[in-house]
Parts: sequence; structure tokens; C-alpha cells
Amino acid sequence: MSSTTDIPSLDSLEFLPYIDDAGELPDTLQSKIGIYAIFDRDRVLQFVGYSRDIYLSLKQHLVRQPEHCYWVKATTIDRPNRTFLESVQSNWIAENANVPLGNGEANSVWLDPIGTNYAMTTAESASFPDLDGLAQIKLLKQVARRVEDTIITKLQQRGVKTEIRFNPKLKEQGLLDLK
Repeated sequence: MSSTTDIPSLDSLEFLPYIDDAGELPDTLQSKIGIYAIFDRDRVLQFVGYSRDIYLSLKQHLVRQPEHCYWVKATTIDRPNRTFLESVQSNWIAENANVPLGNGEANSVWLDPIGTNYAMTTAESASFPDLDGLAQIKLLKQVARRVEDTIITKLQQRGVKTEIRFNPKLKEQGLLDLK
């Protein structure tokens, strides 16, 4: 655990597997406040973020970007301090020499709920404007469930055993985000 005066270098931190041998995310980060860096399979930095619960944030990122979440480095603090966390985030990005895609042009795919409208079939897209409100909601939920199934399948192929539950209310809007 770091104090808010110590800014650990990213390089000084140990790589942790994103998904352990039991198929779980690093539970030592559950309910921990701090900053984390996510790396791909080749240990290339993809995203640097901070959170009041690192574990939940890692879970969200895994659902949104499963192909980019293989390794993580993290440091925790006792109390929330946005200024400190933003400072560490800036230092880690500078230490990397390049802004990771997740902190740059691809930021929204790392942070925003997953839009599922792209998965509508041509027939669904064509009929959508002509449907009444209830039928539109039903169709959006149906499409969101298809995308959800695809995500869950990808995670199962990676060996993930951690429970993944999506917010059912957001599916009505054609969005997926964890509950």
C-alpha cells in the first residue's frame, strides 16, 4: 500500500496475471482504492486507470476489452485522493513514453458501456424505426443478449470463472455494462 506522497514507478511494480489459474481476477485488489495499469499478452501497456474498487474496474475492462487484458500492475492507497491518483496516472503514462490506446483514441471503449446496435442484423436495423416503443425495447434486449453471449463465450474460452452479471435495465437501451 502506498502513502499519498510515494509515487511508485510503473516499472518497479510486479506483473500480476489478469486471470489466475483458478479463473479469477486478482482478489487482493477487491475493495481497494488505487491505480492500475493493464497490459496485453505481450506486456504492452494498454490502459492506466484509477478506482475506488480496482477489482470491479478490472472486471469492467475485461468485459469491454478481453483481448487486451492479460497482465496488470497496481498500487493501492488508504483513502481516496484524486489529485494523487491523477498524478500517478500521468507519471505512469509518461514513463511508458507513449499514451496507451486506452487512454487516448480508444478511451471510450475502455470506459463506456458497450453499445450493441452494431450487432443488429440488416433485417433488424431495417424494421427498428417502424416498431412501437415496446417492440424496440424487446429488440434491443434481444440484440444485447446476443452480444452478451458472445462476450461470455470469449471469457469462458480464456478460463474466466469470475461471475459476470450485466445490468438488465441497460439492455433495454442496447447497452451492456456490469451490474
